[in-house]
Amino acid sequence: MGHVIGIDLGTTYSCIAYLEGEEPKVIPNKEGLLTTPSVVSFTSTGELLIGNLALKQAVTNPENTIFAVKRLMGKKYNTEEVEEAEKKIPYKLTEASNGDVMIALESKIISPQEISSMILSHLKESAEAYFGEEVTEAIVTVPAHFNDHQRQATKVAAKIAGLNVLRIINEPTSASLAYGLNTQKNGTIAVYDMGGGTFDITLLEINDGIFHVLATSGISYLGGEDLDNRIVEWLTEEFKKENKIDLSHDKLALQRIKEAAEKAKRELSFTLETEIHLPFIHSAESGSKHIKQKLTRKKLEQLTEDLVAKTFPFIEQTFQDAKLKPKDVNDVILVGGQTRMPLIKEMIADFFGKKPEEHVNPDEAVAMGAAIQSGILGGDAQKDILLLDVTPLSLGIEIENDTFIKIIDKNTTIPTQKTRAFTTVEHNQRYVRVHVLQGENKIASLNTSLAIFDLVGIESAPAGLPQIDVTFEIDADGLVKVSAKDMESERERKVVVNSSSGLSEEQIGEIIEKKEHKEESGNEKNGEE
Repeated sequence: MGHVIGIDLGTTYSCIAYLEGEEPKVIPNKEGLLTTPSVVSFTSTGELLIGNLALKQAVTNPENTIFAVKRLMGKKYNTEEVEEAEKKIPYKLTEASNGDVMIALESKIISPQEISSMILSHLKESAEAYFGEEVTEAIVTVPAHFNDHQRQATKVAAKIAGLNVLRIINEPTSASLAYGLNTQKNGTIAVYDMGGGTFDITLLEINDGIFHVLATSGISYLGGEDLDNRIVEWLTEEFKKENKIDLSHDKLALQRIKEAAEKAKRELSFTLETEIHLPFIHSAESGSKHIKQKLTRKKLEQLTEDLVAKTFPFIEQTFQDAKLKPKDVNDVILVGGQTRMPLIKEMIADFFGKKPEEHVNPDEAVAMGAAIQSGILGGDAQKDILLLDVTPLSLGIEIENDTFIKIIDKNTTIPTQKTRAFTTVEHNQRYVRVHVLQGENKIASLNTSLAIFDLVGIESAPAGLPQIDVTFEIDADGLVKVSAKDMESERERKVVVNSSSGLSEEQIGEIIEKKEHKEESGNEKNGEE
C-alpha cells in the first residue's frame, strides 16, 4: 500500500498530513503553505482556481467564488440554516429535484459535494507532488455532530476526487489522537473544537493507548464565519450612520469588508486594537467614500460574546450525557483556528477551572490525528492504539402518530448493532413501511429522514401478532445500515442509507468520467506543447 494521507477538510482552511515513521507530519501544499483555503473560484474564462488563488478572486468575482461549502454538505435547501447562510454569502443557492441545496453559478448548477471534491483533488495533488507518486487512499475527518447524510456526502466528494476513504473520523477525536501521542498522558480530556463554520465538544478517556469517547455534541452553523459576519454588520451599520449609504446589497463592497473583518479578528487575538481601512468602498456623486474604523478587542468581544456563549449549553449537555462534571476533566484541548481568540480561552478557563493546553496546534491537530489513524489501520503506529468513538445522534424509526422510537441512542460506542421487535397495527397487514430517522425529538417529522423502504409479503395475521425485527447497524465511519425481517415468513429487506446529495450513483459516475476526460485532455495538450 502506498502513502495514506490524513485530511482535515475544513470550512475555511484544510490541512493534510501523513505518518512518517512514528511521527505525524503536515504536508505543505503546492505553494509551500501548511494550510489551504477551502475556496473554489470559476473565472470568466472558464479557469478553475482553488485555495489561495481562488481566495484572491473573492472580491472581484464574488458570485462565482465558493467558500464555506462544508456548511452545505448533505443539507436540504428549505432549512433555517441554509436560509440564514444564503443571506450572508455572495454566491447563489438553489434547490435540487430531491430538495437538497445546490450552488447556482453563472454557467452551471453544481452540488456542494463537487465543490468539496475540487478542494480534495487539490490536496491530493499536493500530496502527490510531495511524495512523487500517486495517492489514492485517505482518512478524512468530519465534525463529530455530522449526521449520516453529511458523512455520506463527504465520502461522495472524496470518491469524485479519486480518493478511497479508509475511515471517516470525527474531528475532535482525531485531535485527541495527536494530543495523546504527543503527551502520552492518561485521563479524561475535553476537546473544544471551533473552526470556521462548525462547533464540536467531545469528552473522552485516554488509558494506555485506548481512546474512549464518552459523549459528543455540536452544531453545523457556529464558527469563525459567524464572528466575521458580526464585524461586517457593525462596519456596514457604522458606515450607514456616517454616510447614509447602505452597503448591505453591494456584493463587491461586502466581500472587501468581510476580508478586512477576518484579518482584524485574527490580529485582535494578539493585539488590543487594530485599524480597518478600506479606501474607495463606495462611489457617489458627492465623491468616493471610505471606511476607516478602529476596532478594539473589547469591542470585538462585545459583538461576539453571545456567539461564544452559545457553545456552553452543548458543553453542559455533553457533561450530562457522560455523567461527569468539569472538575473530572484533566486537560482541555482547543482545536480550530477560532479558538485562538482570547475570549474563548478565558471563558473555557472559567468553566473548567483550568487553562486549556497550549502545545496543540489548533490548525494542524485534526489532520495529524487523521495521519495517526492511518497508522493504526495500517499497523504502522508506534504502539497499540484503540479508538472507540460514538454515534453523535440517536437512530430509530417512525411509528404511528408521528412518533419517533429510538433504537440506538446517541453516544453509543461504534461500531454497533441493535435489533428491536415491532408488529402490525391492522389485521392482515401485508407490508410495513420503515421510515429511518436520526435525531433526538420525540416527534418523528422534526428529525432528519435518512431512508424509507417497504417490507412486503408479511403473512396474514391479526394486528399485533406478526413480529418484525428492525436492525440498525452503524459501522466505524458512523454510516448506517438498516434491515427489517418478518420472523414468520423470514422475508427481509435491507437498506444502506445513501447520501442525500442530489447525486445518484449514475450521476457520480458521470461526474468522475467527465473529470477524467478533462484531465486526459489537459495532459494531451501539455504533451503537444
